[in-house]
Amino acid sequence: MPGFRGAIFDVDGVLVDSPHERAWQEGLRELMEGEWSDIRGATSYSPDRFTSDVYQQVMSGKPRYPSAQAALEYFDVPDAEQRAKRYGDHKQTMVIELIEAGEFEAYPDALRFVLAVRNTGMRLAAASSSKNAWRFLRLIRLDEFARAEGLDYDFVTEGLTLHDFFDADLSGRDFAQGKPHPEIFLTAAAELGVPSAGCFVVEDAVSGIQAAKAGDMAALGLARADDADLLAGAGADVVVTTLDAVDLDALAEGRLRPRAPG
Repeated sequence: MPGFRGAIFDVDGVLVDSPHERAWQEGLRELMEGEWSDIRGATSYSPDRFTSDVYQQVMSGKPRYPSAQAALEYFDVPDAEQRAKRYGDHKQTMVIELIEAGEFEAYPDALRFVLAVRNTGMRLAAASSSKNAWRFLRLIRLDEFARAEGLDYDFVTEGLTLHDFFDADLSGRDFAQGKPHPEIFLTAAAELGVPSAGCFVVEDAVSGIQAAKAGDMAALGLARADDADLLAGAGADVVVTTLDAVDLDALAEGRLRPRAPG
């Protein structure tokens, strides 16, 4: 079996520990305590019910306004479709402020993995539904990370950012259909110049895993949120809790598998 030639990465939750969840949670709390206080009693919302599990299962991986609408519908907010834009815009203002304040960090295992995958000769793409992904990617310095980790790769040049590192970045583009439709991943494969069957996708959301499989791609589920069963149930070929656990040699054979213990 020929090896993989392309790797496609979601950003939030895969490459970056982002403040998106926090912004969604705090944004809805502010609206419910402020301009939407008159309808709060007609909903099932309370701040303690807006958990990480709700974010991961209901919202994660979707574009901004569908994500906002999904949350409002989950909490039985009246006129959810009409209110979704206000909620989404309020969250966007909050998340930009958090990003610019440096309220995020890149996952070290993810940076080690993207460097190792590039070293195999594969082409790489970022493909997040978030329009904020580029804001993270441009602030993450791969040269500084590689130096701190003692990693020596010829392709890591001075000043190299994660945004510069990818061969294609489709994050935040407007597609006719969001995940779980495979359009974003199929477009990424096309821009990499690799057939979809020659790509694998790294995702932490159920909708992303479903999109990868719908696009005839291998799906690597990353269960950072104690949701391995959900990702496996969505069709992930392999589920790991850290990208350090992926067998890099198997990628050359076109297979996803965990690294052997020890």
